[in-house]
Amino acid sequence: MTSFAELALFLVVLSDFAVLATSRLSACIRAIAFQGILLGALPLLIHLDISGHLVVLAVGTAVIKAGVLPWFLRWAIREAAVRREVEPLIGYMASVILGAAALAIAFAVANALPLRMVGTDLLVPVALVTVMIGLVVLITRSKAVTQVVGYLMLENGIFLFGLTQSERVPFLVEIGVLLDVFVGVFIMGIVVFHINREFDSISAARLTELHD
Repeated sequence: MTSFAELALFLVVLSDFAVLATSRLSACIRAIAFQGILLGALPLLIHLDISGHLVVLAVGTAVIKAGVLPWFLRWAIREAAVRREVEPLIGYMASVILGAAALAIAFAVANALPLRMVGTDLLVPVALVTVMIGLVVLITRSKAVTQVVGYLMLENGIFLFGLTQSERVPFLVEIGVLLDVFVGVFIMGIVVFHINREFDSISAARLTELHD
């Protein structure tokens, strides 16, 4: 199972860089949906002892992260009539370079952390780089939908980090984290439509012009 887990983690990193390198919102959503499928499979690939808890966690993660949330984001870009991120604060090539630097930092930090590795040594560095790339997307992109994608990537990294302790974390706490993400995306979606209705734009920079 270790080789399959490492392949899945490698694909998670590729999906991180796919979001960094593209301006198409639909491609970003496909990447985050693919990442959700991988995150759903990882609990079963990492742990040798498959329990009912892990199965429910895997299925719930896949349904929410690969199904519900991407569907909501596709609906958002369709209703807001937006297709591309055209004015990023940092260009796409520079973003990829930042992602490569984040990857190097993640491996350096992971080697220094006193954590017991579960299943594979790649889990912690991939979790860290996913968090950092999610922050890059969240900070450097101007479209609110793309920022939602960055937020989801950041949470995916936290989820991966949490897999190192999944056998100790109560089931209800993990489901609560997933529900918090859903609520957060729903609230950010309301912001998207409010901006679009007021300004015919979903650039987060226009938030400064909102008033009662």
